Amino acid sequence: MISAGTSAVELEDTIVAVASAPGRGAIALVRLSGPDAFSIAAKVLRVSPLEPRVSHLCDVFDGEEKLDQALVTLFPGPNSFTGEDTVEFSTHGGYLVPSTLVAALLSLGARQATPGEFTRRAVLNGKLDILQAEAIGDLIDASSHVMQRTALGQLDGGLSRRLLSLRSDLIGLEALIAYDVDFPEEDDGPVPRKKIDQSAAGIASSLEALISTGPAGELIREGAIVVIAGPPNAGKSSLFNALLGKSRAIVTEIPGTTRDALEAVIDSGKWPLRLVDTAGLRETEDRIERLGIEVSERYLASAHVVLACAEDSKSLKVTIDLVGQNSAAPILAVRTKSDLVPQRDELNGNELPGSRTVIPVSAETGTGLQELLAAIDGTLDAQHGAIVPDLPLLTRARHQKAIGTARAELGQFMAAWREEKLPATIAAVHLRTAVHSLEELIGAVEIEDVLDRVFSSFCVGK
Repeated sequence: MISAGTSAVELEDTIVAVASAPGRGAIALVRLSGPDAFSIAAKVLRVSPLEPRVSHLCDVFDGEEKLDQALVTLFPGPNSFTGEDTVEFSTHGGYLVPSTLVAALLSLGARQATPGEFTRRAVLNGKLDILQAEAIGDLIDASSHVMQRTALGQLDGGLSRRLLSLRSDLIGLEALIAYDVDFPEEDDGPVPRKKIDQSAAGIASSLEALISTGPAGELIREGAIVVIAGPPNAGKSSLFNALLGKSRAIVTEIPGTTRDALEAVIDSGKWPLRLVDTAGLRETEDRIERLGIEVSERYLASAHVVLACAEDSKSLKVTIDLVGQNSAAPILAVRTKSDLVPQRDELNGNELPGSRTVIPVSAETGTGLQELLAAIDGTLDAQHGAIVPDLPLLTRARHQKAIGTARAELGQFMAAWREEKLPATIAAVHLRTAVHSLEELIGAVEIEDVLDRVFSSFCVGK
């Protein structure tokens, strides 16, 4: 597995950090991990020994000064999160109590942990692989149920197991070629070329299936940008508020109220949506309003879905044309204020460009909101593929790059094998490179630089 490399010295340190969010709260968690964790903890507790894996209510001291009364739990290594001796102090919350405890532990020989160092040690000690470590960061950052489920599946090893299986298949393919080269006359003679070709094609298909999850994984991680666009006073801010379920945007009867874009994440139950309320699209001489419209146009250019909003057929056609000039994203036609517009003005799909289906909604009564969310989900499914439960997803650019490299190397092997232009031993070099790419992704090789990138965005207490 992973070689500790230059981290061997670091692993000899005992590290400490506040592992809970800073600020006022009932409980704060201080984590202490390393070879001297138990002996350092004993100096602030004045109670020893404590039964492992049982929470004990203890007074905590800094010299003669009592700092707090805390729940203290000992986790002997290797059966701990980091794989080392670990002590967790559940103190009273706030800034002062946990910080004074950390200061006391530092004075007794501990070192302040760097961002992600606890999880990094778990990786270096074989408790997690790199993909599982990344999943912890994704779980902490999750803003939707689907991201939570995806991160938990990766933390459980779903993606790791899939990659290990593919790695095993590639190594098996290497072994077939090695056997064919070294023992061509054994058993039934040379391995049929068709067998090797079919085996490679099967692995390639599996790699392509993983690569195809990249766009969906990125959308799940970052959220799909859904831009609400339309003329001033078309009910965009009211729709924004209604979809959020709470008042975020100021709603008035004055055209041009929204001078900037408002953004909020909503968890619609399927795709996480980054809902954006934009300034009304119209020609204006007002410099400030023009700046707001330029912001709207930038959001339109990066949108995954656009909700073209208007309250009558004429305005809706104009809005769709304007949106189409600034965005290549799918456009959903939304008739706002459906509770106010007379039934005779009901829009017919074939009146609009592309025979679009029009979704009538009312921010006031809530009519059509669920249908609109379902239409957004359906549009994203069509563009990026439906989310399949229990299917491992590639949620980071690092994942996509490594799998893409493995697929490209396998493709070069298949081309060389089918054309018979290279000796088998030379063609097999591509297989070895593909295996190495998967190993680097999981963390089965010495990759300190990858570890540095992975843990640089972690909070200190992890």
